[in-house]
Amino acid sequence: MADDRVVGEIVSELFLNTCQQRRRLNTDDVAYMKNSSFMATAIGWSDDIDIIPLSTGSVAEFYIEPMLSCIGDVDIMYHPSAQLAIPQGHPPPIQLPDEFRCLVHVFEIVDSEFPGYVHLVSSYLLTEITDDGKYNAVRWPHYYKVSLLGHGFTRKLFEFTKNQGPAFSRKESDKETPFFVSRGLLSMDAVPCVRCLSWPLQAADWPTQHRNYGWPDSATLDHVVSNGCDVVEVAHRLCRQDEWMSKYQHRLSFSRAEITLLNSWMKVQQIVYHMLRSFMKNEGLTDITDNTGSKILSNYNIKTLML
Repeated sequence: MADDRVVGEIVSELFLNTCQQRRRLNTDDVAYMKNSSFMATAIGWSDDIDIIPLSTGSVAEFYIEPMLSCIGDVDIMYHPSAQLAIPQGHPPPIQLPDEFRCLVHVFEIVDSEFPGYVHLVSSYLLTEITDDGKYNAVRWPHYYKVSLLGHGFTRKLFEFTKNQGPAFSRKESDKETPFFVSRGLLSMDAVPCVRCLSWPLQAADWPTQHRNYGWPDSATLDHVVSNGCDVVEVAHRLCRQDEWMSKYQHRLSFSRAEITLLNSWMKVQQIVYHMLRSFMKNEGLTDITDNTGSKILSNYNIKTLML
């Protein structure tokens, strides 16, 4: 027992001493961000609509750099500058950040039968009326927003393969690399979404939940809530074979909240998270599927348990 304790202390010290602070901006991030115009056309948004990228997943969540990399695929979420989601029943915003266009289509987030899964219903059209980002809102005919991802897409220089979730994975063509990065580097998962600047009604009780250990603190809670959420285009697993649901159902995404929360962890918590992820991968636990071929376990399960 004493020997086990000594070994444990040695291993713990090794992890703590070898996990350095990771540089927050690297060449992969820059390359993918620079080429967001490729994504706009590939996903189906018009050329005059900007897309705003957000680095998510491992790249954004980890601030440690262990000997064995904790970074998998590069995950990038993109939202168009001409679309916005708001909680159902909320008034449309009268002022928006500079990233949005002069015309913005607003969708209300409407519940579906599955928790966390929603529909987007058109409600307003915002028109910028001043140079400081103030908008005028007019009612817009109601219709359900269709998922662009249900139709798939390809582009001359690169290919995207649809995953089970809301992401497309990029696979470089044999002739050219459009993202200006050398072959053999990290692959990319692209997740189109619609930005919601408000905290959603579906998670209204989260900020006031009882917490035994005082984490997250009030400042972190305020930052998470003020950053809102996103809505991604993916249907519940039980609805993916349904012709209507597969096109019109969406899911709330709290990737922005997860980035903030994981970056508030202590170093040792991030190390444990990395070790659990590595164990899941090395033991093949993330490859286990059910009788429908859907994966049973993922890194997201580990993240949820730790959070």
